[in-house]
Amino acid sequence: MSELALFGGKPAIDASVVPEKLFHWPIITKEDEDAVLDVLRRGVMSGLDVTEKFEKEFAHWQQRKYAIGYCNGTMALQAAMYACKMGIGDEMICPSKTYWASCLQAFNLGSTVVFADIDATTLCIDPKDIERCIGPRTKAIMVVHYVGHPADMDPIMEIANRYGLKVIEDVSHAQGGLYKGKKLGTFGDVAAMSIMSGKSLAAGEMGMLATDDKEMYDRAMAYCHYERNNPKYISTDYLKDYASMPLGGVKGRVNQLSSAVARVQLKYYDERTAEIRKAMKYFWSLLKGVPGLRPHMVDESDGSNMAGWYSPQGLYYPEELEGLSVERFCEAVGAEGFGSSVGANKPLHMHNIFKTYDGLNIGKPARIAYGRDVRELDKHIKVAQAVQVYSIPWFKHYMPEYIEMYANAFKKAALNYRELLTGDENRKEEGRWFFYSDKKETK
Repeated sequence: MSELALFGGKPAIDASVVPEKLFHWPIITKEDEDAVLDVLRRGVMSGLDVTEKFEKEFAHWQQRKYAIGYCNGTMALQAAMYACKMGIGDEMICPSKTYWASCLQAFNLGSTVVFADIDATTLCIDPKDIERCIGPRTKAIMVVHYVGHPADMDPIMEIANRYGLKVIEDVSHAQGGLYKGKKLGTFGDVAAMSIMSGKSLAAGEMGMLATDDKEMYDRAMAYCHYERNNPKYISTDYLKDYASMPLGGVKGRVNQLSSAVARVQLKYYDERTAEIRKAMKYFWSLLKGVPGLRPHMVDESDGSNMAGWYSPQGLYYPEELEGLSVERFCEAVGAEGFGSSVGANKPLHMHNIFKTYDGLNIGKPARIAYGRDVRELDKHIKVAQAVQVYSIPWFKHYMPEYIEMYANAFKKAALNYRELLTGDENRKEEGRWFFYSDKKETK
């Protein structure tokens, strides 16, 4: 009988013995509960006192002068675009392989997005592909530290400085991560991120923005925080005439239940994510040398790290497994006891909303409404469509005996790949438009 569970063998993972806490997240204690109850009992869910305390604590932790809380990460990222003065006909460069909230909001500002390709090992924007995307109306580069991996910030910042471009860091997947010893979110002009319940820094439904630039802070605040668009917070002269109104015509205030949770979670975040990293690195150490499988993991020797390893992935090389499809590989891993999914996010340039959607109702697709046809540049994107990845367990605790079971599931599937070749339809699925966590959207 085959060793593979797919063909009748014993599964590598005995789910009945795996402790729930191995994967349970966020870690909620009485301290979190008491903080939430205090907000409820005082009836200040829509207040500001708890949020402003968290903003100060977050700014200190993030090593930025200013921080602002938002109702979600999508709003925080849109405020960051507004802070960069993106407007009619402006362009923002963004990696194609990311979640839609890294760029889709540009349409709301009359701007558009030019997609750059990704690096095949980091899965982040490829610095070597950025200059190809720059045009006369390029305003900013959206850098996404994708699924926890730091983007290569040194060459990105060199290009941005040379061309006079703003840099927005989307740190939704990598809160607290490091690039060469420096915290992610401190390289660009402004950083924004989600800290909703599925993230490694989890606070319910919330977003954060951080910057050292007072004008950018003022613009980001005025954009959707009408109650704080006043001289107490805003000092930029040209904004003063518009006090008391949200300049974006939207409300971005965060519910203080989330702010209360965020304050507690931040206190323990670095300690808890250090254990996550220990567990994830142990998992990959058990798969060293297994054909077809490579870690999506940063080299920590230069002071970089993977933060909380949000939505961790592995890199797949079918040529080392006689062309076995990643779908068939994941099917075998699933039979061993872990439901590995394929592809992470689909490349955004492939979705019709970035091809034909006339969301502005002017008779042209929103992406080309006020400028050049940037869709023509999409044909140069190769890696984002070709790279093959698969999800791996996101361990929250270092528990070696259980981590070994999961590593063995992947090892079994790879080492017995020849049995899987029969019946393999050699499919190629690029992934999903957004991640799921317990059937909930995760950004």
